[in-house]
Amino acid sequence: MINRSPANTTPHDSTGLTRLKYLALGDSYTIGQSVQESERFSAQTARQLASHNITVQTPVYIATTGWTTANLIDAINTQNPSKNFDIVTLLVGVNDQYQHMDTAGYRTRFTTLLNASIAFAANRPSRVFVLSIPDYSATPYVPELDKARVSQQIDQFNAINKQIALASNVAYIDITPASRQATTDPALVANDGLHPSGKQYAKWSELLAPVIKNALK
Repeated sequence: MINRSPANTTPHDSTGLTRLKYLALGDSYTIGQSVQESERFSAQTARQLASHNITVQTPVYIATTGWTTANLIDAINTQNPSKNFDIVTLLVGVNDQYQHMDTAGYRTRFTTLLNASIAFAANRPSRVFVLSIPDYSATPYVPELDKARVSQQIDQFNAINKQIALASNVAYIDITPASRQATTDPALVANDGLHPSGKQYAKWSELLAPVIKNALK
């Protein structure tokens, strides 16, 4: 179950500042597989915003390792989150690629998810933020012979989610180049050899937080 604040009540912290509601949608990259909760990109983004006197509640997550866009749609339909979030992030698609799902289907399902994200943000596209799919071929998990193929396919899926996001006037944060730095910086990979480390998530939050801050003006 998702805890909901009354639709017409805006929570405040002890200083009287508004505490913004944040919904994080996705898969392992959103839930932060193999890192502490405090190291997730959403949690680090919230802390960066707090340093600018923008107070964010603990993010609400609808995300599980291994989820495809289809799984995320099913979870959203089951959980039926409220439609009064101030910030919504969407990062999903790596498992569509990994499971060899076609790009045409991804386009349809991602469009559905983005439209839902906008609805969860009280129909404010400016409060929705799409993150690109990181390139996990930069990790030790992917054999050398498969790296070029995986990287190329990630680019194909990202071309789709970027086009859909921009067509909907939604901010697009390209974190893929940061993920590819893992080829030369092993510290950007978690101990499982596949998922991002807290250090890599910090790079993502450094890209995301200023965009959110600007949108909240």
